[in-house]
Amino acid sequence: MKRAMITFAEIETRIDEIAELASPGSDPAGQTPLAQELLALGETVLENWIVARGETPTRETKEGFRLLALHRQGAKGDPSFNACRETARELVYHYNLVTLEPQHPDAAKRVRLAAMVAKHLALFVGGKLEVAGLGDFCCAAKPVRENESAGAQTQLARIHN
Repeated sequence: MKRAMITFAEIETRIDEIAELASPGSDPAGQTPLAQELLALGETVLENWIVARGETPTRETKEGFRLLALHRQGAKGDPSFNACRETARELVYHYNLVTLEPQHPDAAKRVRLAAMVAKHLALFVGGKLEVAGLGDFCCAAKPVRENESAGAQTQLARIHN
């Protein structure tokens, strides 16, 4: 059974909600499920990219993580997609920090950092989907998000000229 794809707006909203749930002073023990959800949202971002390219997302893992296998699959045939490789790895790193030390006093801070990384991944991939060829560098997605009004068209025209 094929599951409905979640939109990037929904992904970004959920990431923001998770960051708010991981407020300073939050119970460290409650952070593991949030880290797990952020990792799953990262996978969903990459699944969306792969499906948009007409492929079926892999169920395999790389170095123990499906996120990394999905990144590898998504980068095939599009070298500019490698710009978010380290972002995917950093999301795994923050996930590991939270899940391997669930009682650490900085667990909530680690989840907030993971949320920032997950959002960066979503913005990058969403930008690549929105504007063909965008993304030679991770921060190249910024112009897509800066201005959603008529000025955005002017901004994009400058990028492509």
